[in-house]
Amino acid sequence: MDHPAAATSAAAVETAAVVVAKPRVARRLTRPADDCDRKGLLEGKKALVFGVANDHSIAWGIAKALYDQGAEVGFSSMASLIKRRVRPLAASIGSTFVEACDVRDDDEIRKVFERWHARKGDLDILVHAVAYAEKEDLAGHFADTSRDGFHTAFDISVYSLIAMAREARPYMKPGSSIMTMTYYGAEKVVPHYNVMGVAKAALEASTRYLAADLGPSGIRVNAISAGPIRTLSAHGIAGFKTMYGAFKDVTPLRAHITIEDVAGTAVYLASSLSGQTTGEVIYVDGGFNILGLPVAE
Repeated sequence: MDHPAAATSAAAVETAAVVVAKPRVARRLTRPADDCDRKGLLEGKKALVFGVANDHSIAWGIAKALYDQGAEVGFSSMASLIKRRVRPLAASIGSTFVEACDVRDDDEIRKVFERWHARKGDLDILVHAVAYAEKEDLAGHFADTSRDGFHTAFDISVYSLIAMAREARPYMKPGSSIMTMTYYGAEKVVPHYNVMGVAKAALEASTRYLAADLGPSGIRVNAISAGPIRTLSAHGIAGFKTMYGAFKDVTPLRAHITIEDVAGTAVYLASSLSGQTTGEVIYVDGGFNILGLPVAE
């Protein structure tokens, strides 16, 4: 899920119908150059991030931001990505917990959390940044989605959140936070998003049901809906470059979305600042979702 200022005040008092002005006193507030940079906001917290693919991943942007705010961060990703991509990134922030996981396998998910608990104890923050659909199911018509492709997209992109929440729950105390990543294609038709859009809709619904389930335990569950970002997975969507290029010309804030933008909202959701926020989809899309008809000037 912000500006330095200087203030000058003047006060006056009335005595016997005569207004006597007090001396003007300048008060300069001392603030950091970037008010959003609150070091230590997550001091003492422990986070486990699923889904880092490379240094352009939203998951990596979030992991780095959590670390910058004082959290201890661990990682889990596909076995094929661990050695070449994930371990070097983990090492750059001093992380020693890096585990491979096939999120289609409940046993592997359970083992990751058991290993985390054995080495790190409790878990305060869980980041689910995992999604996948077969390329052919994104390139054609939605009506041509294969049965196997549909199952694959839902298993990896949706059920994995449910499985992770179930395994993480025993290790998460009141005040803990779970977050997942979604996209506007869950609500409106986006060309070539196809089965992934339907999977994201199910993911958002799952977020609400999990929030209701885990709320009595003091665990918050939310989703971040980011605008288009140039990630490895995004480039698997036909026409993404065209959509990305035009985005900043129509979104209200007239800017592309970065992984740092998403990471800032993730820090909010991970911290006590969002202590009464759960079951929500929070947009980080420059306001694109409020538009009825996006048209460039």
